[in-house]
Amino acid sequence: MLDQRLVRETPERIVEQLGRRGLKLDLTALQMIACQERDLQEQRSNLQAEGNRVGRQVGELIRSGEPPHSPAVQVLRDQGNRLKQQVGVLEEEEKTLEARLHEQLLSFPNLPSPLCPEGRSEADNVIARSWGQPRRASDGEAPLQEHWQIAERLGLLDTERSVRIAQSRFVTLLGQGARLERALISFMLDIHGRRGYREVMPPILVNSASLTASGQLPKFADESFRCADDDLWLTPTAEVPITSLHRDELIPAEQLPLKYAAYTPCFRREAGSYGRDTRGLIRLHQFNKVELYWFCHPDESEAAHASLTADAEAVLQALDLPYRVLDLCTGDLGFSAARTFDLEVWLPGAGVYREISSCSTCGDFQARRSSIRLKEGKKTRLLHTLNGSGLAVGRTMAALLETGQQDDGSVLLPRALVPYFGTDRIGPES
Repeated sequence: MLDQRLVRETPERIVEQLGRRGLKLDLTALQMIACQERDLQEQRSNLQAEGNRVGRQVGELIRSGEPPHSPAVQVLRDQGNRLKQQVGVLEEEEKTLEARLHEQLLSFPNLPSPLCPEGRSEADNVIARSWGQPRRASDGEAPLQEHWQIAERLGLLDTERSVRIAQSRFVTLLGQGARLERALISFMLDIHGRRGYREVMPPILVNSASLTASGQLPKFADESFRCADDDLWLTPTAEVPITSLHRDELIPAEQLPLKYAAYTPCFRREAGSYGRDTRGLIRLHQFNKVELYWFCHPDESEAAHASLTADAEAVLQALDLPYRVLDLCTGDLGFSAARTFDLEVWLPGAGVYREISSCSTCGDFQARRSSIRLKEGKKTRLLHTLNGSGLAVGRTMAALLETGQQDDGSVLLPRALVPYFGTDRIGPES
């Protein structure tokens, strides 16, 4: 959430910076609400101070020998009661304005970092670097298959029965497919554990306050699945419960950074994506993901962003999966992000790079929504949060199937995964 002081004092900065995201705003009315709320706050504070002064006068009179029910004491007490009533009226007006201001601020995305490349859409994203040599079919070679073709041929998944169980865009993994998914989850968690992350397995049902704290609500309500009879939602990403792991807390600066790695199933409606990626593991309503999350000191967040991104890249490199890193332009940033590096893995069968991780620094945006502060000496301030996939498991499986496909129809797995899967090859099950 944006700082209310910016709305009051420099609304033109918000207009300019969110204009970089392609938004056109007029904050005149909102600035007026913010200023009125602050004025009421000051009036209330002054009246409370006056009331305290009158209260002290009453005490001093009584201690000096004045009878508690004397006219002089009663005049002061009447004055104190009038001040209390005025404070009560101002408090109600202040709460009303504060609620209006808070509700509107929740709908504004984060301000983009000055380091973000300018742009209006994904076409303006900048390729920062690439790793590995993408596999392509050579001349005279049969076309490489896409992952869903390989998976169906080897009996790794079943989509038709999944529709019967749930609906479209769900998948059931079978046999070696289920084992590969489990192996990848353990492999990713072990890599991140060695790199200093504390493993956490949070609830996958989250309340509205948690979704609001991370920036998912109110904007993305239509993208999420909600339980009908409870204030609970299926989590769209482990970023949501981990943000609220320290909600309303004061963290000593010497404990930072706090680094978490969490495996969770994730659930998204994928509204607006119908007709895209209708087969396979790329765009599902339910998918598994290992999430990386940092709570860090504001002075260290830029370096932390580079480190978190490198941690996600380490998984791809260990699996010998070629990829590239995109520096997202201002027009393609996610709601809570100030800057994002997307990792796109190469899919040889499809012949395209596809997103497999978004590594974002959010500045104090989520910390303000969540009231998470750090304590440094006698001072407190909002800390910074960062998150990224390390990685999306289904998309990793898709990349492994397409990259490792062999002429005999089997799939060769990378050496680092063999201890987790149990063998170096996936073939037809007998």
